Amino acid sequence: MAKSALVVAIGGNSLIKDPQHMTVPDQYRALGETSGHIARIIKDGWQVAIGHGNGPQVGFILRRSELSAHELHEVPLDVCDADTQGAIGYELQQNLGHDFRRMRIDRQAVTVVTQVEVDPDDPAFQHPSKPIGSFMDEGQARERAEHEGWVVREDAGRGWRRVVASPRPLRIVEERAVKALLRDDFVVITVGGGGIPVIADEHGDLRGVAAVIDKDFASALLAVTLRADVFMITTGVDRVALNWGRPEQRWVDRLTLAEAKGYLAEGTHFAAGSMAPKIEACIEFLEHGGGEAVITNPENMEPALAGEAGTRIVA
Repeated sequence: MAKSALVVAIGGNSLIKDPQHMTVPDQYRALGETSGHIARIIKDGWQVAIGHGNGPQVGFILRRSELSAHELHEVPLDVCDADTQGAIGYELQQNLGHDFRRMRIDRQAVTVVTQVEVDPDDPAFQHPSKPIGSFMDEGQARERAEHEGWVVREDAGRGWRRVVASPRPLRIVEERAVKALLRDDFVVITVGGGGIPVIADEHGDLRGVAAVIDKDFASALLAVTLRADVFMITTGVDRVALNWGRPEQRWVDRLTLAEAKGYLAEGTHFAAGSMAPKIEACIEFLEHGGGEAVITNPENMEPALAGEAGTRIVA
């Protein structure tokens, strides 16, 4: 009998617990906690593909690049995405390997450095909105804008930052490789950080672009592409709440697709840049034939799959 397929998009709290624990060893230990939960799901018989975020890690690379610019060339954003896919994938692979050995699971995890194609005409390129890199004063920001073509913006009174587009993912370039690895019973870590954003020229040649793809949208596309039975997003809370942060806040265990779309459209329930894109990604999965989506925190992944925790969104 075929195994049930699960795509899980692990959130930033699986990498950085708090501002006091941001080093590479800290991240490794945090991933070790999440990998244990994933390993137990795999032991239960699930076929698993894993997506993950990379926002702070890309920021660290950009900052190092800026600080060393007087001696070394700076690192382009698409290459930062590739670097973090490899580094975070390595840490996950190693932690999962430890868990597989302890649990006597005859499986192996592998990371695919993944390109994700976006549309060069996506409206997001005309309206960059995603802050990246270090804070600057206005003079520095305008100088980088003039000499390097950056789009810069003042960020909530904290200083100026570069902003880039956040286009929607269209195609996972390494789709065939991911499917082949899953068929051969590997656990596949892919579309890390939303994937490396690339666009195709008139000949079909790909090139990286300075953009950021939302990892939940990319993971939803992965789940659709793989025809996964379940799409799971982990975050910092165990369930979804309506009227988030208000006196009438209410936790919910189950939403239908119609209810999720209605609450999202109201614009008052889910925080922009936080829970809203997660709900939107779940909606996209279900609208493209997915069975069910689950949102929960890492420690509740197993009970959530059993229907005992988290928020389930069903068609």
